[in-house]
Amino acid sequence: MRTLYFDCFSGASGNMVLGALLGLGIDRQAFEAELARLNLPDVSLEVSQVDRSGIAAIHVEVMAAEAREHRHLAEIKQIIENSGLASQVKELSLSIFARLAEAEATVHGISVERVHFHEVGAIDAIVDIVGACIGFEMLGIEHFASSPINVGSGFVEMEHGKFPVPPPAVAELLVNAPIYSNEIVGELATPTGAAIISTLCRIYGTLPKLKVERTSYGAGTRTYERFPNVLRLIIGETEAAETCRENLCLIETNLDDVSPQVLGYVMEQAFEIGALDCWFTPIQMKKNRPGTLVSVLCATEQRAAISGLLYRETTTLGLRVRQIERECLEREVVTVKTRFGDVDVKVAYLDGVVTNAMPEYEQVRRLARDNRVAYLTVQNEALAELKRNSKAISAQI
Repeated sequence: MRTLYFDCFSGASGNMVLGALLGLGIDRQAFEAELARLNLPDVSLEVSQVDRSGIAAIHVEVMAAEAREHRHLAEIKQIIENSGLASQVKELSLSIFARLAEAEATVHGISVERVHFHEVGAIDAIVDIVGACIGFEMLGIEHFASSPINVGSGFVEMEHGKFPVPPPAVAELLVNAPIYSNEIVGELATPTGAAIISTLCRIYGTLPKLKVERTSYGAGTRTYERFPNVLRLIIGETEAAETCRENLCLIETNLDDVSPQVLGYVMEQAFEIGALDCWFTPIQMKKNRPGTLVSVLCATEQRAAISGLLYRETTTLGLRVRQIERECLEREVVTVKTRFGDVDVKVAYLDGVVTNAMPEYEQVRRLARDNRVAYLTVQNEALAELKRNSKAISAQI
């Protein structure tokens, strides 16, 4: 699976993403020909190689005659939809701008329709976002991942005054993403950069296992002493995911003199302690008594806690303990937005191919109740949104 990894040790901005993409070997002439399909007059790119603390990086500046800064989402949608861009590029670009609009609406307490963008409505940000989506398509990216994001520190001047870093829109965009700050003062993650990464990435963490094809660096505008203000992109093929194997502990006991209420409580407590699974099996015991086989699956380090629970809460005098090997598929949790609310979908892979995708039951149940619709209506819409927003998953489910 062709994977792109955002290494955000110095944050991310729209022009940093664009610069790093150009550094991955995209044909610039073909790229600019695609960008021209936006039909924006008097717009060009000024691309230069710069030095950022000893690292050669590409800096991109959008040159435009228009000085207008404020636009509503409807105007931006019209520009993109009326362009000659490929449908995949249009859809992804619109998804990123929609995420921006939702973040701004939340911050200001207004509807999405009333949001007017400031810097992100300007021509340069439109070019950054659409250009990035063109780049992803030209590179054939199927999967995205990101490191934790350095957001910077200090304060930033905005239209409504001085705000702490990360500013409100960036903080909202990066909900559920791991962020951090170090001694570098300034706004390292901009709304445009945060919107691109948070729309694309569902996995954040260390560099995944992949066969690296190329790395590149997109330069930010500011320079720091002994700190490279760059975004690093790493592109490569992820290896076929094997099934995960781990050694676990299975603890069991037979009971014929415990009430169902006690057994229900034991199961609840086992999961609170951290058991991976717990189940009851009806059995026939000695003296023709019906009984229950209690089984608890847990990590080896939880053996003592689970054993203690069973000794305290049941009448058992002994336990059977076995070391077993569990095999499971690689999985990730993808959050999708539906008209009923957000739903987490668990996606499972075998050899890099999606084998199953299932929305979380409790979330679907709650949304179905809250919206007074059928359970399957919410579940099916969540799966449809998953396919629509993930090119790699859509091709496999």
